[in-house]
Amino acid sequence: MTNPVPDFQNEDEEREFWATHDSTDYVDWTQARRAVFPNLKPTTRAISLRLPESMLEELRQMANQRDVPYQSLIKVFLRERIDQEYRSPVVAERKAGYRAGKQK
Repeated sequence: MTNPVPDFQNEDEEREFWATHDSTDYVDWTQARRAVFPNLKPTTRAISLRLPESMLEELRQMANQRDVPYQSLIKVFLRERIDQEYRSPVVAERKAGYRAGKQK
C-alpha cells in the first residue's frame, strides 16, 4: 500500500517534497506504463563548427539535390553515423570493457 501524495500549493513546494522523499513510498511503480510524447521537439543547442570550405560546399550541393537545408542534412548524417557506431561490435566490446572496469 502506498501513501497518498500530498496536495501542493505550487511547483516549488512539490519540488522540495520530492527532493526529500522517496517516490516508492507514494507510487506503485509496478503499475507504471511508459509514456510516449511523439509531438515533442528535442531541445537543441547552437554550436560553432569549423569545416573546410570544400566540405561545406559538398554538403550544400548534396542538400540541394535532396531539396533540404544543408544543416538538416548534416544532422541526418550525424544521426546515421552515431547509430552505426552504437551498432558496431567494436563499440559493444568497448562498452562491455568499460562497464567491467567500473565494477572493479
